[in-house]
Amino acid sequence: MEISGYQTRAELLLRNYMLSDSFVIYSSVIGGIFACKLVYDLSQIFTSIYFKCYAKLSKSQQVEWNNRSVSTVHAILVTTMSLYLAFWSDLFSDNQLSGPVIMRSSTLSTFVLGVSMGYFLTDLAMILWFYPSLGGLEYLVHHLLSMVAVTYAMLTGKGQLYVFMVLVSEATTPGINLRWYLDVAGMKKSKAYLVNGFMMVFAWLVARILLFIYLFYHVYIHYEEVKHLPSFAIFLLSVVPLILTVMNLVWFWKIVKGLKKTLVKRQ
Repeated sequence: MEISGYQTRAELLLRNYMLSDSFVIYSSVIGGIFACKLVYDLSQIFTSIYFKCYAKLSKSQQVEWNNRSVSTVHAILVTTMSLYLAFWSDLFSDNQLSGPVIMRSSTLSTFVLGVSMGYFLTDLAMILWFYPSLGGLEYLVHHLLSMVAVTYAMLTGKGQLYVFMVLVSEATTPGINLRWYLDVAGMKKSKAYLVNGFMMVFAWLVARILLFIYLFYHVYIHYEEVKHLPSFAIFLLSVVPLILTVMNLVWFWKIVKGLKKTLVKRQ
C-alpha cells in the first residue's frame, strides 16, 4: 500500500509538471528551435530537387533562401494562431468575465509565444552569424524588441493580447520572401512579381499600420486596466509598438517607392 501511495504521488507530480507553465515554456521554446532546424534542412533538400535555379546561387544566397523558408513557415503559423487567439477565440473577448483582458493567458497562448520565441532566437543567431548578409541593424532592433515583449508576456502571462496583435504583422513576411525568391530566380519582370508587389502594399497597410492604430486605440479604451500593469510592462507597451510603428512606416514608404519603380519600368 505504501508503494502504491508513492506511485500515485509520483504520477501526480509528473502530471502537474507536464502541465506547469515552466514545462510549457521550455518545451515550446526548444520545440520552436528544433522546428526551425527541421524546416531549414527540408528546404535544402526539396529546393535543390525542385528548383533548378537553386544550384546556381552563391552559398550566401542558398543560406538566405533556406532562412527565408523558415521565416515563411513561422509567419504563416504565428499569424494564424495570433489571429485566432486575439480576435476569434473567447480568451481576450470583452464579453468574458474572467478578469482584465490584459491579464489573461492560457496554456495554448503561452505555448504559441514559446514557439515564436524559439524562432526569434534561431533567426537572431543566424543574422549575427552571417551579419550583415541576412539583415542589417534594423533587423537586429526588430528582433530584440520582439523578443523582449514576447519573453515578458510568455513568462508573466500579462499583455499577451497586445503581443499577438503585433505578431499578426508577420503576415507580411511571406510576400516579402516571395519577392526575394522571384528576384533571385530572374522573374523580376514577371506578372507574379508585380501582383506580389500590390499584395505586399495591401498586407503591410492592414497588418503593420492599421492594426497598430487599432492596438493603440484598444490600449486607450482599456486604460483603466492597463494602468494597473507593472511599470516595466507599461514601458514595453508604450515603447515597443511605437518604435515598430515608426519602422513599419519607413519600410512601407520604401515598399511603395519600389512598386512605383516597377510600374514605371513596365510602361
